[in-house]
Amino acid sequence: MKCIFCGFNDSKVIDSRLNDDTNSIRRRRECLKCGKRFTTYEMVESTPILVIKNDGSRQSFDPQKIKRGIIKACEKRPVSMIQIDELISDIEKQISNSLVQEVKSSKIGEMVMDRLKALDEISYVRFAAVYRKFKDITTFIKFLNDVN
Repeated sequence: MKCIFCGFNDSKVIDSRLNDDTNSIRRRRECLKCGKRFTTYEMVESTPILVIKNDGSRQSFDPQKIKRGIIKACEKRPVSMIQIDELISDIEKQISNSLVQEVKSSKIGEMVMDRLKALDEISYVRFAAVYRKFKDITTFIKFLNDVN
């Protein structure tokens, strides 16, 4: 770490403490050249992820929007909030680990459907019915036949 007093490029850490309110680490440092002490804060850098909607518009990725849709699909089904939270967390991790800054909403929808299918088929069908926007009953019936 560069010294703020003399500009020397090396310092040693004297003390480190977690900063509870900001999820950062406070480090007390000492310059190896001039001996003066200074404080730095270390935080995890998060890159904002944008969702590309079907109409081409973009908005910030919001896991709460996904959660609301999943909760609605799982209403009156034997799916716990813990399972829903794990599903959402899994999707967030997959998107973050992909190192992309933009993701299509259709990709997120498919990720949700894949996980719901393994979790509860009725919830999966409910979510798909809203997500896929079936135009008529025959396409919906064809979809249901493909599920089996």
